[in-house]
Amino acid sequence: MEQDDLESYLHEQIPLSAAMGVSVHSVTEESVTLAAPLAPNINHKSTVFGGSASALSILAAWSTLHVRLLRAGLPSEIVIQSNTMDYERPMRGEFVATGVIGAAADWPGFLKMLERRKRARIEIEARLTCEGEAVGAFRGRFVAFLREERDGAQRY
Repeated sequence: MEQDDLESYLHEQIPLSAAMGVSVHSVTEESVTLAAPLAPNINHKSTVFGGSASALSILAAWSTLHVRLLRAGLPSEIVIQSNTMDYERPMRGEFVATGVIGAAADWPGFLKMLERRKRARIEIEARLTCEGEAVGAFRGRFVAFLREERDGAQRY
């Protein structure tokens, strides 16, 4: 999945991402990086609203799992089950979230469970930065439900 494809998909399927001004900065084998400008996400202190930072982190983590599953030939419905968000410092400009499947996550075990039970859970992390500095950390548990359509056609 290419950057433009993912960005269009997010804006169409999750309208909040368009309202926030989310853009896809990179899509790799290991991660997805999303960014959002301050203006539509500003709070009364002229910094990023915490809900926007959390939403961007969730979107980056969700997108990382979505892309990995598509590349594995396992199109799935993905929902978030739970999450924690730590805010380390205020964000006064564009903020960036990079979703990653952490070293503690058992990716092969997750795939095996998904194929066998048609449902599996995994923890995804996201690092939040602003102006090149770490400003927050996200950890979420996501549940994937395997779709029946596995004819090779990619549905974004």
